[in-house]
Amino acid sequence: MRTLDRLRWRPRLARPRRPRPVPALVVAILLAAGLAGLAWHGERGAARTDAAVRQALATAPAAAKAIFSYDHRTFDDSVANGRTFVTGPFADEYAQTTAALKQTAVQQQAVVLAEVSSTGVVTASAHRVELLVYLNQYRRNVNTAGEKVDQNRVVLTLVEVDDEWKVSAAVAV
Repeated sequence: MRTLDRLRWRPRLARPRRPRPVPALVVAILLAAGLAGLAWHGERGAARTDAAVRQALATAPAAAKAIFSYDHRTFDDSVANGRTFVTGPFADEYAQTTAALKQTAVQQQAVVLAEVSSTGVVTASAHRVELLVYLNQYRRNVNTAGEKVDQNRVVLTLVEVDDEWKVSAAVAV
């Protein structure tokens, strides 16, 4: 009988099941990876915006000087220089404005030299930067005695075109 006792089936006591940590761990890892990816993407976007601001600020003085300066003796060259800094619909607007201005500039023997005294960022993204430009225009012509200074404030919108920053809008403030 002793052998039979050994062979008898004895029910094992049921152990309580513990939840498996694997699914919770996987969810935690995926969540952490997602948050890290978002942080990396945000940091990368901020770095691109910072680079765009630096490049736009470096371009703005030369662009403003070229766009807002002219000399009646070399008017077409002045305009051609300004055109290298403009793009999009503003390029058409610039061409129309300077074409209308040419006759008056030649008649009055006008010379206008624009100088940027200061710039500040209005808005910025990785591909578009708006700058407030403090612009002094020193002008001479046959109708004025000596040189006059016009102090202007202009918001220039610069956009990236083929790895260069160009003015896509200029609005006097």
